[in-house]
Amino acid sequence: MSIRSILHPTDFSELSGVAFAHALRIALAAKSRLHLLHVSQHDTGGALAFPHARRLLVQWGLAEENTPPWEIADKLGIEVHNSSIKWQQPAQGIVGFLREHPCDLIVLATHGGDGVEHWLRGSVSETVSRRSSIPTLFVAPSARGFVSQISGDIALQRALVPVDFSPTPDKAIRAVQRMGRLLTGTDIVIHLLHVGRSAPAVPIASSSSTHLPPVMLRHGNVVKSIVDTAIEFEVDFIGMPTAGHHGVLDALRGSTTERVIRHAPCPVFAVPAR
Repeated sequence: MSIRSILHPTDFSELSGVAFAHALRIALAAKSRLHLLHVSQHDTGGALAFPHARRLLVQWGLAEENTPPWEIADKLGIEVHNSSIKWQQPAQGIVGFLREHPCDLIVLATHGGDGVEHWLRGSVSETVSRRSSIPTLFVAPSARGFVSQISGDIALQRALVPVDFSPTPDKAIRAVQRMGRLLTGTDIVIHLLHVGRSAPAVPIASSSSTHLPPVMLRHGNVVKSIVDTAIEFEVDFIGMPTAGHHGVLDALRGSTTERVIRHAPCPVFAVPAR
């Protein structure tokens, strides 16, 4: 999972700040391009985007107040690009942007109420999901994130990956492993969970150099089991394999992934199987 370009649609509301911190911190670790797609009711031309990034970098002790973009790019190895789309047409704007600027990762705020949540629902998610197949990190302000908005510190030790017979989990496991190494420089602990009577076989190729534990079995409601296990093991994020033909948001409305995102105590990393 090579992250050369990250897309973060945002309305720069307080509720989307946690997701913004995660997008910026991952871009720093990957030394990648960060596209800030400003969702606004007014035409700002994206002018607000870079000052927000610089403000966080200053707060984290990585830049000075008046550091220009080109100096930040040279020093930190990242590029911050600004774009904007109209509030009334977010789905078309996001899909059109991804068509012109292919990205390796999307970071999305959820449960924003009057903010990003307003346009993440319904036809927006469905339209985007039908036309893209990109790993997506969903970050809710009410959940415990693994990036501190105040300091930029990373607290990432363990992840949970629910596995099933379909879609196959190997791609999601590898993506979770690589995300962990990218952000911490070492292997994180991965817990595997299956809700049902018998667990699917996990391909050996998925494990790479990391030892994977046996798949845990739980019974009952799938979403509740995933959320309860995430709480029990205090995981820092959940890696969800999603059906590749459904795209990045896995047909969010009514899907298992969408319901996990709603109730998860931590960020959810959705990885298309194809």
